[in-house]
Amino acid sequence: MTSLAAALREHAPQYLRGLQESQANVPIRKTLSAIMRCRTGELGGVQWQCDGCRRTHWTGRSCGNRHCATCGAEKTQAWLDKQSGKLLVGMHHFMVTFTVPQELREVLRTHRREGYEALMKASSAALTDVASTTKALRGCKLGFFGVLHTWGRDPMVYHPHVHYVVPGGGVELDKSGKPTAWKQTPTNFLVHHGTLITVYKAKLADALRESGLYDLVPAQAWTKKFVVDIEAVDDGRSVVAYLAPYVHRVAVSDHRIKHVDADSVTYQYMPSKTHTLLTRTVTGQEFMAGFTQHILPKGFRKVRYHGWMTSNSKARLEEIRVIVWMALGWIYWLASGHAPRAKSKAVPAFRCSHCHSPMQVCEVVFQAVCLQQLNQPPATIDSS
Repeated sequence: MTSLAAALREHAPQYLRGLQESQANVPIRKTLSAIMRCRTGELGGVQWQCDGCRRTHWTGRSCGNRHCATCGAEKTQAWLDKQSGKLLVGMHHFMVTFTVPQELREVLRTHRREGYEALMKASSAALTDVASTTKALRGCKLGFFGVLHTWGRDPMVYHPHVHYVVPGGGVELDKSGKPTAWKQTPTNFLVHHGTLITVYKAKLADALRESGLYDLVPAQAWTKKFVVDIEAVDDGRSVVAYLAPYVHRVAVSDHRIKHVDADSVTYQYMPSKTHTLLTRTVTGQEFMAGFTQHILPKGFRKVRYHGWMTSNSKARLEEIRVIVWMALGWIYWLASGHAPRAKSKAVPAFRCSHCHSPMQVCEVVFQAVCLQQLNQPPATIDSS
């Protein structure tokens, strides 16, 4: 079976032997170790019993690492549900994407914690400051969240950027910080594009100076084009669904890896703005270098909240949602009980591979177990 874990088990030992013993590489070593042992039984096992045929099944415990392609499904769905709940129903949204030129990427790659902090700090501050001077949003407070990505369509390419999901409007606050009114932007305009790029570029330079990285940036980098994209995304649900899989996994999913052998890894990717799947084969060590360049520093928060979306905001999301609905004239319709309600999704149950009945956990073992000796490899369970 081809998978990210299979590729790592084949090629990571050689890659780790050539990796320097430094504090910066500790997260890489720990991440690779966790993914290689995920669901193999080395981390322990879980015994399930079928409600129908009463057969027992064993699965290896998951590693739970945020870079693991296998462990992210449930967390991805939970994040998707949570973020969808933060969207303002009935309000248009924008996705704002901040990138850096090629000359800046190597500095961020070699100083990930400081570089990513500078990127996220500068981009969020630029968006907030430019919005405060925009006519439609003057005197208002924005609420938005951002997600850091370090890869593009091809996982071997290092492309650090931040996506922000921004409702199309801002809230006016009283002296105590409570929301009083909602000001809406046009559906096709959030802030002035050119101004946002200029302010972002200046703030990124300042943030890199504060972190001590500015002198490492080649002088010609500041003459290059800084790309900032502002895209209208309707109610925002599609873009949240797009971002969700990238929050709890990194670079490449299992189904995209097509072949693994002792020398190489073959995977598929779809170039931007096309619908054509391309196949690429790289050496095992090239694949390892490409994957590990996306591993985040320990404890780094790749999802950030700003404005009234922060947990300590005095303006609560529920209050802002009511003000938005009042501005849209929805409040009485929603309170009438005739408005459609979102349906909660049932949690998928693990099912027996023999009779497809639901199964229940009956034992969890935390020491290493041999799944083959227990006569039930992980593949005997599906979650349909």
